[in-house]
Amino acid sequence: GRHGITLIFFLGSVFSPYYARARRRVGDGGDPLDHCAVNVALYGAPRRWAMTERPRDALARSVDTLAIGPSSLRWTGTMLEARVDEVTAPVPGRVRGTVRVQPRALTGHSEQLDAVGEHRWSPIAPSARVEVDLTHPRLTWRGEGYFDTNAGIVPLEHSFARWTWARAPLADGTAVLYDVTRRDGSDLALALRIGRDGSVTRESSPPAATLPTGAWRMGRATRADGGQAARLVETLEDTPFYTRSVIDTHLFGERVTGMHDSLCLDRFQRGWVQTLVPFRNPRRFW
Repeated sequence: GRHGITLIFFLGSVFSPYYARARRRVGDGGDPLDHCAVNVALYGAPRRWAMTERPRDALARSVDTLAIGPSSLRWTGTMLEARVDEVTAPVPGRVRGTVRVQPRALTGHSEQLDAVGEHRWSPIAPSARVEVDLTHPRLTWRGEGYFDTNAGIVPLEHSFARWTWARAPLADGTAVLYDVTRRDGSDLALALRIGRDGSVTRESSPPAATLPTGAWRMGRATRADGGQAARLVETLEDTPFYTRSVIDTHLFGERVTGMHDSLCLDRFQRGWVQTLVPFRNPRRFW
């Protein structure tokens, strides 16, 4: 519980104001590979944040590797190895080192998030052993982790108004919740129980449970078994359109502590929010 790290590799950075401008300018969706990014968020002491966007020339990929600028992912056959070397923002600093993700099982499972099949999500490795070895700052730890992927062919804000997501370990596997409000007014409520062998069972979603709003008044909600409460343990990211938190809740008959994300794409599209994003999301041309 002392440290945590989140890594996201984007091919087409979904929250990029530069990509949004390019789509408006060219009128054909733009080139997603000209807007790649690596996001590294380090929690605990010290805290670090980096999310640098780069053009197509900074991208290299093969069947088992993905490199964006100086950072990369490599699948060894049994393990995902991430080598990160990023400059933080808005205060310049460095996050450099290696993160190894050893899945306990791979699910092969995929879910359609929208009504027409333009967005999919896959919980590739819902439970994994993670080794973190950083040289900048100098930190080493071992812990539990998770690996998933989202893919879409249209911008998120075209298809969704908001969503929340949560993942928590269970005694015999992992629970994952995904609640989506679509632009067409329909909702999707996923509640998955994933076994240690990677088997996926769709469960009935527990009742909704509210959480405190963030400092920017971003709404947060999750789910908890009937008659049980959910509690906010710690806020890790608090922005005008997105929060990342640690929560305590009750799922499938167990009291659990897990990660929680909340995203509001109506807020993301507002002009004043778009003017703030570049301060934490700079763009380089190499």
